[in-house]
Amino acid sequence: MSTSTALPARSVRIGAGAGYSGDRIEPAVELVEHGALDYLVFECLAERTIALAQQERRRDASQGYDPLLEARWRAVLPLAAKRGVRIVTNMGAANPIAAAHKTVELARELGIGELRIAAVTGDDVLDIVLAGHYRFEESGEAVAAFRDRIVAANAYLGAGPIVDALSAGADVVLTGRAADPALFLAPLIHAFGWSMNDWNRLGQGTVVGHLLECAGQITGGYFADPGFKDVPNLARLGFPIGDVREDGTVVMTKVPHAGGCVTEATCKEQLLYEIHDPQRYLQPDVVADFTEVSVKQSGADVIVSGGRGTARTATLKASVAYLDGFIGEGQISYGGPGALARARLALEIVSERLTLTGAAVRELRCDLIGVDSLYGSLPAAQHSEPYEVRVRVAARCDSREQAVRIGNEVETLYTNGPAGGGGVTKSVREVIAVQSVLLPREAVSPSIELFGN
Repeated sequence: MSTSTALPARSVRIGAGAGYSGDRIEPAVELVEHGALDYLVFECLAERTIALAQQERRRDASQGYDPLLEARWRAVLPLAAKRGVRIVTNMGAANPIAAAHKTVELARELGIGELRIAAVTGDDVLDIVLAGHYRFEESGEAVAAFRDRIVAANAYLGAGPIVDALSAGADVVLTGRAADPALFLAPLIHAFGWSMNDWNRLGQGTVVGHLLECAGQITGGYFADPGFKDVPNLARLGFPIGDVREDGTVVMTKVPHAGGCVTEATCKEQLLYEIHDPQRYLQPDVVADFTEVSVKQSGADVIVSGGRGTARTATLKASVAYLDGFIGEGQISYGGPGALARARLALEIVSERLTLTGAAVRELRCDLIGVDSLYGSLPAAQHSEPYEVRVRVAARCDSREQAVRIGNEVETLYTNGPAGGGGVTKSVREVIAVQSVLLPREAVSPSIELFGN
């Protein structure tokens, strides 16, 4: 932490080791080496991520945890154990128990002394959802109508079971689906002894968790815009540290020599991220209120305070993932004079061919990347023609066989379409859609299991 901000002796330092499943690993190592941390949190799950993990677990009962778990542990675990840094992560994904067994195995291989590992389970609520009479919050459709296509249902657990695991002495806590801020809130509840109905502290703790959950976004990642919002040394971007006081006030900082920056602007952008109602940010532990949050620069750091909260809701959100067909895609490039006209002709040809051949397409999208794929045709009309254009045709189909036809039809443009096409790619991917249901809180029963190496 920079020396510009003095803190009381009693504070807790939490580092953000990852903001998504495929995040960089070396910033987490840097945090353990130089961040004087008490806790390191890896936040690695999203709705689609856990659905894919559930599918992997069904193929192999020993899998279903984060694919980078082993690589992260090899890089971080020995040093964290040496420094006494406790780790909380949702890298357990669809299989926290298997993740715990793998962690035990790796700890022994790496020669780490006694390590206490906890797996938090109970978020897998597929049986509960299938046995009930629920409707999706987004569409109002009956969940029962999707029964044969549902692959996973996971409830967002709160901080409670993680607190229990830490209180039981766990050095590493592996969860499945937990609310992202809860991963950071739990160490604060444990360290400071906050009551589980101290709504204002839980609300401010949720602010802390929300700021840290996306890791590099606080230090300038996904923020930089050259000439408008410049960020130094992004290739060496450091991840943030939250130095939290007992009242929940947090100093957002980073390792001084790491790339990036922590500013009021980076913190405010993250504070607004994925928030639809700042007065009622619904979490399993509290309904957080961000409307009076204060964000103030202090040297190289930022002090954030003022989060509040009200009583938690009687329900928990569960994300339900289901199969929703396949997307077939094909791309081809055109360059040089007249590239745009040739690209438009290519789209006309493919669209007509799909109709002529009776392709069973549920939804079709035809784009000219660099021209109209993001903002439609209006902005393109205001600018000169590009010298190179990438054609993209994508369609949602009910079967893989029909989806394959999309890319194949684009490929035939090589010899059956406009001049100068090249660089064809084609792909088919299964679509996993996600909607939500609300479950009675009492229907979900989290538990912890402890392991040692």
